[in-house]
Amino acid sequence: MTNPRLTKLLPWITTPLILLTFLTTWDLFARINNLSELVLPRPLTVLATLTNLATDPQTWYHAHITTTETLTGFTIALATGITTGTILGKIPWIERSLRPIIIASQVIPKIALIPLFVIWFGFGMTSKIIMAAMLAFFPIMLNVQLGVRSVQPGQHDVMKTLNATRWQTFTHLELKSTLPHIFTGMEVGIVFAIIGTIVGEYLGGNEGLGYLIVRTLNELNAPALFAVITLLSTLGLTLYLLINTLKRLTIPWHESIYQHDHNT
Repeated sequence: MTNPRLTKLLPWITTPLILLTFLTTWDLFARINNLSELVLPRPLTVLATLTNLATDPQTWYHAHITTTETLTGFTIALATGITTGTILGKIPWIERSLRPIIIASQVIPKIALIPLFVIWFGFGMTSKIIMAAMLAFFPIMLNVQLGVRSVQPGQHDVMKTLNATRWQTFTHLELKSTLPHIFTGMEVGIVFAIIGTIVGEYLGGNEGLGYLIVRTLNELNAPALFAVITLLSTLGLTLYLLINTLKRLTIPWHESIYQHDHNT
């Protein structure tokens, strides 16, 4: 039988070991092949550069811009996604009417829209916010729609039998059935939002971490490029963990949370 205590501690052991193995392999590969720092910098070089970037106020300014754009776009996507998903989930004929338009809007390469956004909204934050919102909208909307439809007619009949009011039906049945789907959409949406922000900054920005990537690339500064990518990964992971923590605090009763905590 698996020791629950050991199972809970296992990720804290295996994850650092995997990371250490990756960094060691990276360093050995660069040394054995005698690769230039311009091609593949050593991990320690990247760490030193990352430390220098972390002490530079300009880095934090660019990180603040990226975080603001991401969270603003994500908030817009969350509000519009929940509203649209609820309407489409409750009114099937509207969903059937809008489905082709929604799908068509999602298959358009978003990169192709960035020049238009730059022309319309300039090089400031607005175009990046719109890009982040566009990418995050669809997974949130789709999951909310699935959550609304997950409520079976028989469950509504049970609430009517219990003489539940409309508000009680909403809070005890509809909301609790939809919340897990909303958080699933949020977990995917926050990742897409930061991708949209970085792509927007990369192709049409003059500030933000995406802009720093372009600048370090033009300078052929590979250690700084790797350091900025590390910052971006850290930012994305932090935002995802915040959403995941909020999910665990909001719906601790849900099966996905309960089983995870029970098994660990």
